Amino acid sequence: MSRVIRVGAAQLGPLQKSDNRKVAVDRMVALLEQAGREGCNLVVYPELALTTFFPRWDIEDPAEVESYFEPDMPNAAVQPLFDRARELGIAFYLGYAELAKNGADTRHFNTSVLVGPDGRIIGKYRKVHLPGHATFDPQRTFQHLEKKYFEPGDLGFPVWPAMDGLLGMCICNDRRWPETYRVMGLQGVEMVLLGFNTPATNSQRPEEQDELRGFHHELSVQAGAYQNGTWVVAVAKAGEEDGHKLLGDSMIVSPAGLIVARTKTLGDELAVADCDLDDCVFYKETVFDFARHRRIEHYERITKQVGVVRPDSTAAV
Repeated sequence: MSRVIRVGAAQLGPLQKSDNRKVAVDRMVALLEQAGREGCNLVVYPELALTTFFPRWDIEDPAEVESYFEPDMPNAAVQPLFDRARELGIAFYLGYAELAKNGADTRHFNTSVLVGPDGRIIGKYRKVHLPGHATFDPQRTFQHLEKKYFEPGDLGFPVWPAMDGLLGMCICNDRRWPETYRVMGLQGVEMVLLGFNTPATNSQRPEEQDELRGFHHELSVQAGAYQNGTWVVAVAKAGEEDGHKLLGDSMIVSPAGLIVARTKTLGDELAVADCDLDDCVFYKETVFDFARHRRIEHYERITKQVGVVRPDSTAAV
């Protein structure tokens, strides 16, 4: 029996600082409606889909910072998206800034949720690999202050049984780290949902522009898909936000590492593909049959060491 998920990669164009939640949600609902007309049963939205990419600014006013975070999900502003998705019977992935409260304790995460076709949240993920820096850096052409506004995720990389398969989530910079995919791969993941907001220029290396940035993006996603025998759906918030350009190139990648659908613009756009989860089986049972081929006795350094430790130059080869 074929296990096909018809996926809509729902790229968003820019959200300006002046845009409120309603602007974002109305545009997401419009993409959801299109996905419904095209027969999709899963839609993937970008990272921080409800606001502009605020970590590009060094904001000192705590109230302004808090205005970008969601204390509840869903909330009144986002409820129309949940309601319409439930009416259409479409599951979705949504990235947002989460204000997590536990009594007097308040924490801030870059978060995504997987919502089932019944409108209920199936799972939550909090971004683990935060890029950038924690304090203002005058040497950068623009700021990337995720380490100032968020703390690293504390939920790991879980995988959820959903839609007759095993689905996982990650966010933006996570896609560049092979450990992200492998931890999910070791749980049998069959589709990784991934939202991102990636600047089209490197703030520390201005000569690194969108062509090379796009290549690194594609390389990371295609390698993660192939090396773990899984589908990956990577979806951008793209275009020029408040004078800062974001990469587009939202795409759906097969377990063979092939790009089977992608966006062509930097605006609101839906890329659609039929993703048969059974396509994962060949790779999981042959070249990436972990049980047969992995040699964990040689991988200890990966979990015991963070930074680079160079070998003693006098040691024998």
